[in-house]
Amino acid sequence: MRVLVIGSGGREHALVWKLRSSPEVTSILAAPGNGGISAAVPTVPVAADDIDGLVRLASENRIDLTIVGPEDTLAAGIVDRFHDAGLRIFGPTRAAARIESSKLWARDLMQRHGIPTDRWASASTPNEARSLVREFGIPVVLKADGLARGRGAVVCSSLEDTEVAINELMGEGAHGPAGHRIVVEEYLEGTELSVFALADGQHVLPLIGARDYKPLLDGDRGPNTGGMGGYAPPAYATPALMDEVRRTILEPTVRALAAEGVPYVGVLYAGLMITRDGPRVLEFNCRWGDPEAELVLPLLKSDLVDLMDACIDGRLDGMTVEWEDDVTCGVVLAAPGYPATPSKGSQIDGLDRTDPGLLVFHGGTRRVEGPDTPIVTNGGRVLTVVARASTLPEARASAYANATRVHFEGVRYRHDLGEIDPSLQQIRAGVMRA
Repeated sequence: MRVLVIGSGGREHALVWKLRSSPEVTSILAAPGNGGISAAVPTVPVAADDIDGLVRLASENRIDLTIVGPEDTLAAGIVDRFHDAGLRIFGPTRAAARIESSKLWARDLMQRHGIPTDRWASASTPNEARSLVREFGIPVVLKADGLARGRGAVVCSSLEDTEVAINELMGEGAHGPAGHRIVVEEYLEGTELSVFALADGQHVLPLIGARDYKPLLDGDRGPNTGGMGGYAPPAYATPALMDEVRRTILEPTVRALAAEGVPYVGVLYAGLMITRDGPRVLEFNCRWGDPEAELVLPLLKSDLVDLMDACIDGRLDGMTVEWEDDVTCGVVLAAPGYPATPSKGSQIDGLDRTDPGLLVFHGGTRRVEGPDTPIVTNGGRVLTVVARASTLPEARASAYANATRVHFEGVRYRHDLGEIDPSLQQIRAGVMRA
């Protein structure tokens, strides 16, 4: 099987890493890839948003399976285009990808089908948003309706914060058309949980949960990012909780999409808040998460290609998935200026000093020229350093020890990932937050 992976981040590097272990795969091509991916497989400089170019690339290289990383590419309809060209691809259609590309559309879907989420309302003008903020009270969450590369959500703890957020999302146009409408949401108390599920249009196969940390700074301070790292699986993601998520959220969502004529095939990523009253949906994503993919895929024992084939062929029902009995912890090394204006071009040192078995997934990197030349920074989230061990404290200690051995100018990362791993009982009693 010849496989094409589309994208250039840590998520795509993790997919390439996992696919290389599949006995089904004979060759892998990545477009456009990054500095780490290019060391593992051939890369082609076709951008992830060049759908015409990607169709040609898959056709000319007789690709048997294409896997899409970025949400923008899915929202632009690449799956539909590949289907029209008779090419096999893993991911949702443009219509189904609205579960992520429009927060408002997703909220309407959840409301129509009784899927548990927070209280929300939408605003199309700054004055409407201000009125809703007064109605909801502080703290409150404001989100751009469209895609904003993981940075379209703002938790506001004061009226001053809301004014800044409204102006940024709507007035200053920081996110372009994505901010023409915003969603005002109730602030939920609890602990976040990311859950991937595979879907074939009718059936759902949940994967393990992961804990991601979105704010830039320790103690959940600073601006939201695409994710600064995390660990998997958290102690509070018990079999009972995961079964509750499956019954009340994942299966009803896939049934709802099918009932409305937009069957969902691919990875459905549910961003949840585990509250005293149970899991609530914060948002849905239509693809593998980043950095969650880097945390979950190293624990997957089953063949990823077999699972993706089952989704595409509509035979997920009855499939099972096997996992390693370990824990992963991943630390994102970010460039100075991230998330607003990350600097680029700094040489990365120390990649050869990490421990055996330690995984370093490249995100914002590139090779200056050729395979043996230096790797430099080329984006905000540069690397994700992932350690696997039998316990979270061991994985966490290894991840941080190795993170200190890798250096580039201005490197920054959070120091508190996995510091607290509460039990489900503690979360539901409201006495501890991760």
